[in-house]
Amino acid sequence: MPSQAQSDQEDHRRLTLIIGVIVVAASVVCALSLMAMLARPPATVTEVATVVALIAMIAVATMVKARVRIRSTTHSITWNETAIVVGVAVAPAPWVVLCTAIGVAVAFAVLRLPAIKMAFSIGKNTLVAAGAGLTLVSLDWVWPPDTFTDFADLIAPIALAYLAATLLDEIIAIPVIAIASGSSIRQQFRTNWDLRGVGVALRFLVTICTLLLLQADLRLLVAVPPLVLSLHLAYSTRIRSRTEQQAWQRLARTTDALNVVDLDEVLTTAVTQAAELFSADEVEMELREGGRTVRGGTGGITFDGPTGTPTDVDGTIIPAPLEGHDRTVDVGVLRLRFRGPVQLSEREQYTLRTFASALCTAVRNAQAYAELARVADEHAYAASHDALTGLANRRQLLDEGTEQLSTRHADGVTALVLIDLNHFKEVNDTLGHAAGDQVLVQVADRLRGAAPASDLVARLGGDEFAVLLRGLPAPAVAAHRAETLLAALHEPFELDGMRISVEASGGISGAPSNGGMAELLRRADVAMYQAKRAGQRIATYAPTRDTADLGRLTLGGDLPRAVADHEFVVNFQPIVDLGTGEVTSAEALARWHHPVHGLIDPLRFLEAVERSGLLPAFAEAILDQALIAAVSWHDAGFDVPVAVNVSPRSLLDARFPGSVLARLRAHDLPPDRLVLELTETLTLSQLDVVDRVLSRLRDEGVRLALDDFGTGYSSLSLLSRIPVHELKIDRSFVTTMESSAEAAAVIRSTLDLGRSLDLDVVAEGVESEPQRRALWELGCVAGQGHLFARPMPSGTLLAAMQRGSGGRPGTLAAPLHDAGAVIRLSQNRRQAGRSRPDRLPHLPA
Repeated sequence: MPSQAQSDQEDHRRLTLIIGVIVVAASVVCALSLMAMLARPPATVTEVATVVALIAMIAVATMVKARVRIRSTTHSITWNETAIVVGVAVAPAPWVVLCTAIGVAVAFAVLRLPAIKMAFSIGKNTLVAAGAGLTLVSLDWVWPPDTFTDFADLIAPIALAYLAATLLDEIIAIPVIAIASGSSIRQQFRTNWDLRGVGVALRFLVTICTLLLLQADLRLLVAVPPLVLSLHLAYSTRIRSRTEQQAWQRLARTTDALNVVDLDEVLTTAVTQAAELFSADEVEMELREGGRTVRGGTGGITFDGPTGTPTDVDGTIIPAPLEGHDRTVDVGVLRLRFRGPVQLSEREQYTLRTFASALCTAVRNAQAYAELARVADEHAYAASHDALTGLANRRQLLDEGTEQLSTRHADGVTALVLIDLNHFKEVNDTLGHAAGDQVLVQVADRLRGAAPASDLVARLGGDEFAVLLRGLPAPAVAAHRAETLLAALHEPFELDGMRISVEASGGISGAPSNGGMAELLRRADVAMYQAKRAGQRIATYAPTRDTADLGRLTLGGDLPRAVADHEFVVNFQPIVDLGTGEVTSAEALARWHHPVHGLIDPLRFLEAVERSGLLPAFAEAILDQALIAAVSWHDAGFDVPVAVNVSPRSLLDARFPGSVLARLRAHDLPPDRLVLELTETLTLSQLDVVDRVLSRLRDEGVRLALDDFGTGYSSLSLLSRIPVHELKIDRSFVTTMESSAEAAAVIRSTLDLGRSLDLDVVAEGVESEPQRRALWELGCVAGQGHLFARPMPSGTLLAAMQRGSGGRPGTLAAPLHDAGAVIRLSQNRRQAGRSRPDRLPHLPA
């Protein structure tokens, strides 16, 4: 592909050749005209005056121009053809040809324009005069006409001569302009064709009027230049108006085109549009961030690389800083490059400043979006992968398994193999956790190598692994696959020169008819423990031996009685200020106090509640107990908000906000004392009814929190859709933060995001003082976990707050620092924590 310099040299060669041909042809015409004029020279005073007047008229017509800049070349629209046609109409063609050459030369000498432009203009106009003269000669034109039998006798010959002059002027000038400006000939013919047409008609009318005047008295020729000048001023004003209108329209289109979030697309649009907008030979953008420079023109990007790389375009450079209106932000510089001397008009300078400001905003937006996308990718990866082994984690397994189960009829049989390492604790206790981690990494590698590419290998935590088998031709194939997976673990593992044997047990479960991925995982877990109890390597799930599943079948029938008899109770786990140990809020956790089965965890009955149609009554019962607890704490002097988890199905009920607000009024509790915790699900970002429900609650003052942040489908997209007040870091990140750099990075980025969006951040699963201190030093204000308290009844929590820690009521832990030893950046953080709980209870759906 030829370089820009080679292309420029080729254009210059072509331009020189064309101008040379034009000059040679004009020289021949001038020589012939001189011979004809010497044979028939001006003989009278009138004829001499006519020659002088023609020279003056053509010189004035050449100097009076409407200028249009295309890239580094300024082109002019003149009245030459009008003067030439008038000349060939009243004088012999050879005289007019020579007068044209002399008049144009005089004009260029006065204007002191470059020699190459003078040569081209003299040659072009000489040929135009010759063409117009030959047209009238071929029509036997004689001046002055004896009589006019019809006005057409004047119009027709002059029209043909004028048409010949105009066509010659266009045919000669436009290719030269196109080559000089680097644009296409077709584009030049089409540019402002309507204005050019109006100009041709206007100048033709002036030509006819002038000839009518001269028919009366040839001396009136001296009045033509003032008339031409007046008309020229009006025409030039029209051209400037049209040019400015087109420029503003292009600027509006260009700024609209910059409204994209991809930085590469912004840069490409900016370079190509700026080249057209300012008619520049090259546009260069230098970005401060990353030291990146992009160059190009109307044809696209020609360079994208490091700053400092030289360019082939040499000439005038017009820079424009990419800064905001207040000039406090500078993202780079925009440079317009021209191959020749160029000076922008006042309007163009203002347009350049406006364009640069819009481009600065577009670049900043694109850079911010790219950073947001990068953080989102990091969150998504960390949320879906195990930090130690790089395998999929439990969340990813559940997500992909759910998707697989929804299409299992089309893709074949789906099954799950759950693998647990036997006596793995002995490796950790004997050789240390570092050695145990190495074994887990090798186990992960072997399982990954033994599983087909279509299967998903995951680590669920500790020494527990799972493999999702997809597209099986028959259920029996699952057992064969499981044998292959466990056989891969049979060979001893190499560990620092030692060979260690690790045994494993596996449980197989086929896709259930209902219950989804959670049920598939539960059944595989049941099968695995069946294998351990029986001393087998592998066991397949058998419903007849699943006492837990049989018991679950009876729970659905007990739900109406449980709701009516208030068998559902609520325990509360406090959320604590990590620095001071003060209780800032409490999360409500529902339990079923079954008269036969005892205390039942929500995981065993929530699905049944949702399917039974009792969700509204159940949610209202849990909310009532949570609000009653908050009122009792307030009456005892502890203003502790209460947080309740909300089932996604509740958010699809348009009556849900009214029910919540009614319960708040019934207990005379301000709305900001209630926090509703939302889980990350696809429905939250897809259904408009969810937006309406949450907007109404938020407008009424109820606070919203996003639970398990970073582990869902699209945390950042949810933040843009749902205006929450609080983020809760998932306990999986807190648990592994001391051993996993990735988990620590996720926590740090979540805290940074919370600070930038002015959101409270709560860490779940805080179980040790080192975790508490590490989170506090990272800037996390609040946390909850077994370090502070396990879930407890509201009265027990009230007693714990009254008792306090170290004689300080309202606290559950000793402070991390002495009073006054730490100055917080936000003096209202603790009060905000009280009014905006860090963790909210669940309203089961």
